[in-house]
Amino acid sequence: MKHVTLRQLKVFESVARHLSFSRAAEELHLTQPAVSMQVKQLEEQTGLPLTEMVGKRVYLTEAGEEVARHARRIAQQLREAGEALDAIKGVRGGRLSLGVISTAKYFAPRLLAEFRRRQPGVELQLGVYNRETVVRKLAENEIDLAIMGQPPQDFPTVAEAFADHPLVIIAAPDHPLARKKQVDPVLLNEETFIIREPGSGTRATMERYFADAGVVPRHHMELISNEDIKQAVMAGLGVAFISAHAVSLECEVGRLVILAVTGTPIIRRWFVVYRAEKSLLPVAETFRAFLLAEAPGLMPGNPPPRKKRTG
Repeated sequence: MKHVTLRQLKVFESVARHLSFSRAAEELHLTQPAVSMQVKQLEEQTGLPLTEMVGKRVYLTEAGEEVARHARRIAQQLREAGEALDAIKGVRGGRLSLGVISTAKYFAPRLLAEFRRRQPGVELQLGVYNRETVVRKLAENEIDLAIMGQPPQDFPTVAEAFADHPLVIIAAPDHPLARKKQVDPVLLNEETFIIREPGSGTRATMERYFADAGVVPRHHMELISNEDIKQAVMAGLGVAFISAHAVSLECEVGRLVILAVTGTPIIRRWFVVYRAEKSLLPVAETFRAFLLAEAPGLMPGNPPPRKKRTG
């Protein structure tokens, strides 16, 4: 592949991202035949087909997946090089790519809005994903920083805690346990629990709490999003173990209540995470410092942050 050009990789990365030659052409301001030609030339260089058509849909071959992964890394490295040179020249601004797990969507926009107010020249890119996707994007250097509750363990990272993450048990306001000033965990055995899917950090914390408290609910219903869980609890289908960030508004307006269960809330921590070998560009470093210094004030009641390395 020694004769592959950056242009070919850029075009193929767009095709791979959209799984569409026409959408890639639109994004790159090229004609569709020009995009097809660039991909064909890249295939000639690799000696392997990179895409295949099934019906009217474009799919990547195994070779295409591999080339796309490297193309994304190269594009990210070129962007980082450009921003580093801009910093040397004294150019303000830059682009920050932030990935957050789904529960963090309840506070991340507020933090970003305040950061943008202080750094108006910064271009922000926020992606909300499940934990598996955030970890993959970190591993493949597709994002600068991640906000998550449990840093990855399968590759080296720097993970710095910046805020508390309380998890609580919620119910509808007319639930019998809502009237109790203190709820013995054993009473939860009679409840139907609305729970997150396997692999969720919230579910893992819930299972540890249940094991410690001797709670074995008779029934449960599995849902894949906090929004679905909240709706189910408000409808009276059961109770749920959930992030306090996710239900703050509903609790304020009286549509949900937090049960006073002994041993709760469970306090976890929010971390800002990046690859250990990554040199943060000025905008990412500025946002990291902003989180560590300002998030405790924007999210009251947090103890001072602490730093740890993983991996």
